[in-house]
Amino acid sequence: MNGEHFTTTAALDDAAVRFGDDIAVVDGDVRLTFAELRTAAWTVGRALMTLGVEPDDRVALWIPNTHHWVVGALAAHVAGGQLVPVNTRYTAGEAADLLARTRARVLFVPELFLGNDRLTDLTECDLPDLRAVVSVDIEGRRTARPRGPWDVEVFWNDLSTLAKETAEETKRHMSGSVTADHVSDILFTSGTTGRSKGAMSSHRQALAVARSWAECTGLRRGDRYLVVNPFFHSFGYKAGLLASLLVGATIYPMAVYDPAGALTAIARHAITVLPGAPTIYRTIIDHPERNEHDLSSLRLAVTGAAAVPKSLLRDMRRYLNIETILTAYGLTEAVVATMCRPGDDDDTVSTTSGRAAAEFEVRIDDTGEILLRGPNVMLGYLDDPDASSVAIDADGWLHTGDIGRLDDRGYLTVTDRLKDMYIAGGFNVYPAEVEQAIIGFEGVADAAVFGIPDARLGEAGLAVVVPARNGGALNIDALLAHCRHHLANFKIPKKFELRQSLPRNAGGKVLKDVLREEFR
Repeated sequence: MNGEHFTTTAALDDAAVRFGDDIAVVDGDVRLTFAELRTAAWTVGRALMTLGVEPDDRVALWIPNTHHWVVGALAAHVAGGQLVPVNTRYTAGEAADLLARTRARVLFVPELFLGNDRLTDLTECDLPDLRAVVSVDIEGRRTARPRGPWDVEVFWNDLSTLAKETAEETKRHMSGSVTADHVSDILFTSGTTGRSKGAMSSHRQALAVARSWAECTGLRRGDRYLVVNPFFHSFGYKAGLLASLLVGATIYPMAVYDPAGALTAIARHAITVLPGAPTIYRTIIDHPERNEHDLSSLRLAVTGAAAVPKSLLRDMRRYLNIETILTAYGLTEAVVATMCRPGDDDDTVSTTSGRAAAEFEVRIDDTGEILLRGPNVMLGYLDDPDASSVAIDADGWLHTGDIGRLDDRGYLTVTDRLKDMYIAGGFNVYPAEVEQAIIGFEGVADAAVFGIPDARLGEAGLAVVVPARNGGALNIDALLAHCRHHLANFKIPKKFELRQSLPRNAGGKVLKDVLREEFR
């Protein structure tokens, strides 16, 4: 694992040799062995080179969990590129911002996904660095639409022909020029200002955290892993795709999560591993058709991102027959920092996020903030040295912005957040960004957004909105439509409350704690 050239591409080559004819990916009618996955990734990688991708160019994937994402991500690394996963719930404007800031050369995108015409939306965006678009057929194609600002547009099925224009020797040279310390991926997070930041990781780091996750959980060859966590998130990408690649587990990507589909997949494929946010398990347990499916194959669940009550653990064992249930703590800048271990009791699993993993040190500073240090802390934020130096101090400690405590065993309990971020259904929501969108609506004078407990999502957004005094009656339906246009659906508050003013301190800062307590 510590070899100078042990990159994701080398891990793929290694998996093809070690696991050969074992099944690597099952996506509907598509089944790829590890050997076939390697061939597919190398073919698409050659096609990317034909499209002009050179070492350290950025390749963006704005597609859901399918075999296309798996092959495309590995192909980006075969071509020597850096992977930029894009949240599939982003609007075109949100996605275009990431594409422009990363100067992405190639974008994989479905023409249609969840009924949205992504390509048509993108034609209206300014993307001067985008050289080519690879159109992936997820829900069908539009026969007519405006021409985009990019130079080339190709369909997924045409990539094998395009690959022939790049010699095999060129491919080997490109992928061989990348070392374990080159940037592997740029995963975007956000801060309290609402401005997203791109956390950069090397190949060495990406593979190390994936290996650690697999070792801590006991993920093994022959496991059948239903990946409901999106690949654009480190949980789906590194603790899903990469971890499975390293140990020889089979992944079953799920493009859009729904409990009925998950129940069917578990029973049909004898799924053994099902990580996800707590809400995933609750929706499966509460589904009226649960008893009609054989769930006896399940053995491992890994959760986090929200409180895990003992009642949920009890129900997971009783109704889902899951023997090993683990919790973990991580963030985009570190991926996985602490984890429980098999054998930990339910009190530990419910009340802590485990102990240090992936060679991390964990400590709590005088303010109660959780600090992390180790070889797998991100390299830094893309084009933002100031934010990088704030996040990682001179002694190498990553300041997480989370509050917590360590017990005498070294197990971490996360008690609060320094930041206002809350987690809705497993997705991070940053209130400042949502507030900016709401205040941009005509007739709104001020707004405060925060998370409140929600039985289904864990947390949901509540927006306290102050109408403009001379704006007349505020139309909440129109405000909601405005939010839907500017924000991904998981960011949209579940509830809106109108107020004449917001509570503030002497310095003018909104007292969100007062609002949280009122609405809790």
